[in-house]
Amino acid sequence: MSARPNLVLASASPRRLALLQQVGVEPDFLRPTTIDETPEKGELPRTLALRLARTKCEVTLHGIKREAEVAGSMVIAADTVVAVGRRIMPKAETLEEAEACIRLLSGRSHRVYTGICVGGEGMRVRERIVETRVRLKRLSREEMDSYLSTGEWRGKAGGYAIQGIAGSFVVKLVGSYTAVVGLPLYETTSLLESAGYPVRLAWTSVAV
Repeated sequence: MSARPNLVLASASPRRLALLQQVGVEPDFLRPTTIDETPEKGELPRTLALRLARTKCEVTLHGIKREAEVAGSMVIAADTVVAVGRRIMPKAETLEEAEACIRLLSGRSHRVYTGICVGGEGMRVRERIVETRVRLKRLSREEMDSYLSTGEWRGKAGGYAIQGIAGSFVVKLVGSYTAVVGLPLYETTSLLESAGYPVRLAWTSVAV
């Protein structure tokens, strides 16, 4: 089997890890990166998503230089932003935030922007932004209360996780489902391959 560069996933998200594993990519290291995700004044949602992904990648690359075992690895980072128009929705941490998000998204369309960035020592940074349009059904008060009681919204952009219970609220989706989950697989594999990571190397051993 041909040699391949080590891969670092700059995220603690089990969803992003599972999506990479879905296409036969197994990161060698996980290095969750915490950065200030506050939008800059007047910053557009798509610009924010790409900036955060790029910053996570850069911070992680700088950090792994101090780890002999990890130094020189390729890094992939991503960030997802949910927006209604230019209004950026928070990653809900309180019940009040989650309720405000769900109330606003109920019965209307919104956009999900996922930025992805791949970088490595001595290589050109590659990045992409993926935009997906999602429409949720109009939720009754009872449906909102039931959903909020699950706690599934916690830490989720826009207060919902499409791969969970909230998936039953989606009336229409135009774009990439996996981008809404957290990592657009087509764009991710394309970036990795263009950076020299052999995505298809492990496919022959992946059970169908």
